Amino acid sequence: MSEVEQLARLLTGGGLRTHALKDARGAQWTKVIFNAATSPLAALTGLPVGRVCTDTGLRRLLDRLIAEAEVVCEQAGIVLARSPREAVEEAIAEAYDHKPSMLQDVLARRATEIDVLSGGVSAEGRRVGVPTPLHDCMVALVQGLERSWPG
Repeated sequence: MSEVEQLARLLTGGGLRTHALKDARGAQWTKVIFNAATSPLAALTGLPVGRVCTDTGLRRLLDRLIAEAEVVCEQAGIVLARSPREAVEEAIAEAYDHKPSMLQDVLARRATEIDVLSGGVSAEGRRVGVPTPLHDCMVALVQGLERSWPG
């Protein structure tokens, strides 16, 4: 039994339902891609996630952000746990009015996690030789917004 499996068994025994993954990157990157596609658009428009996902123009951009990150994952050898587009449809159905943390940070004039989300996609893209102009754009726009706040 691997250390990861042992840890999962101990956590489950302690009441926290868990399961061991041979490679957690797929689950992590599925979530990163969803957040990197939806959160900056919500932060820049002030719209909750469901409206971002159902607005025709924003949805086209969201789908292109997802596609760009999927190419990065493919080149990096990361197998996603599920399609990030499934997560988008789930968010529309279950979290339509949800304000993601990046939007909440913008509304409160706090630093956002743009460097970790879109910046993380961009960094991995550079590492594996995949251009990420849309994620680079999201980083520049949200950082520009952050710099506009009186401080």
